[in-house]
Amino acid sequence: MAEDTRTEITQLLVAWGQGDAKALAALTPHVEKELHRLAAHYMAGERPGHLLQTTALVNEAYVKLVDWKGVQWSDRAHFFGIAANMMRRVLVDYARSSGRAKRGGGMVQVSLSQVDEEPLPGEPDLELVDEVLKELEQVAPRQSKVVEMRYFGGLSLEETAEALKVSVGTVRRDWSLARAWLFRELSRRSS
Repeated sequence: MAEDTRTEITQLLVAWGQGDAKALAALTPHVEKELHRLAAHYMAGERPGHLLQTTALVNEAYVKLVDWKGVQWSDRAHFFGIAANMMRRVLVDYARSSGRAKRGGGMVQVSLSQVDEEPLPGEPDLELVDEVLKELEQVAPRQSKVVEMRYFGGLSLEETAEALKVSVGTVRRDWSLARAWLFRELSRRSS
């Protein structure tokens, strides 16, 4: 994405956060493509024939984002980090409402190995990943945010660092530590 487009998105987000409805209308076409990319990233890990489609996931997340009033968006990375969180919530809510067993048949397939080289044990279900991420958030909140932004949001190291206002090296370390912790926890609970 070109730097001038990034700047324009940031300006529109700030204006929207200050209550400018016209800014939201101007922002929508700019973020729609990126939201679809995020949703496609999420849906790539879902089982074939999943009833929730990419566009439906974008629409659900968008509706939740538009309902937020008075948010002080700092930049586009902040917005897309929150959008990633919304999509994660939509998928977890969908998994829960579909009547799936907490662990077992009809699992929603998620693979953190798509983002990095070290595979995780089996294919954990989304509810289990969500549960483990909530626990990580209690022990290491920034590491949990890094996982959310990198895996669920598909943000790069640089974008994640920008959103969290830390260095790329810090994100890289947090990502590595969080993956190791998640690997251990998912391995332990999947066996």
